[in-house]
Amino acid sequence: MNNNVLQVLLVEDDRDLAASVADYLLLEKISVDHAYNGQAGLTLVLENSYDVLLLDLMLPRMNGLTLCEKLRQQGIDTPVLMLTARDTLDDKIAGFSAGTDDYLVKPFALEELIVRIQALAKRRSGQVRKLQTAGLTLELDTKTATRDGQSIKLTPSEWTLLETLLRASPAIVSRQELEHVLWPNDLPDTNSLKVHMYHLRQQVDKPFSKPLIHTVKGQGFVINNA
Repeated sequence: MNNNVLQVLLVEDDRDLAASVADYLLLEKISVDHAYNGQAGLTLVLENSYDVLLLDLMLPRMNGLTLCEKLRQQGIDTPVLMLTARDTLDDKIAGFSAGTDDYLVKPFALEELIVRIQALAKRRSGQVRKLQTAGLTLELDTKTATRDGQSIKLTPSEWTLLETLLRASPAIVSRQELEHVLWPNDLPDTNSLKVHMYHLRQQVDKPFSKPLIHTVKGQGFVINNA
């Protein structure tokens, strides 16, 4: 894949609308895959990597809300833009509850669609309900942590640190950012974060053969399998 080209999946059963949207996106140098039903859309998401997902709300075989919920439950954090003719507050609340990141009501201007896509592509979704890498998994709804199937017991502070590192992975998180997450209003002494990271490593890394939490000198901390 060309990293300079945005990769978008459009899941829309209205073939005329899908063709118009796809043609316009291609003119804007945005690559488009297309599925006509929710089940086919789920398959494509699991098989490929996308920058943004465009989901119609009313889809055959699996509606957009159900599709979005399944993706979030599986830890997929690709931003979702829901396309729908429904514009009531209840409909929007249902969409955000299912894991949608943005809403665009039909009929919409294609120029606005491009702007929304470009904005969403700059970030990952915060709506994901599972974080995982290299056998380490956080289930956000149940507040459970496991590594290679073994349960990990974490204090609230350890959970916050691990969630922050996993959400950023494989990027490095600075010491200052972690301190702000733990102590947003009143920073403690300089050794406090070091002590918390030590205890987190005791839970996440010590029982296993390979560490996942690494210190990057002068930059911060990172979770990876290197």
